[in-house]
Amino acid sequence: MKYIDALPLSSLILICLTLGLAPFVPAPHVWEKLRMLVAGGLVRPVDIFDLLFHGLPWVLLALKLLRGSRRNAG
Repeated sequence: MKYIDALPLSSLILICLTLGLAPFVPAPHVWEKLRMLVAGGLVRPVDIFDLLFHGLPWVLLALKLLRGSRRNAG
């Protein structure tokens, strides 16, 4: 977890807003892939890779924020 602690929060936010949401039109890519996952249409390997690739920044940001809040609380 020390790698997540070493990541700057501002960089993670910037990555989430660019790579995590790109392409922006007609809808953010990660949002489309999550809808496909819920609908059961996420079956092609390229779609699964796309979800992981565009979702990873969001997962890292969530982990960073959770670690920060736990560190401040305890």
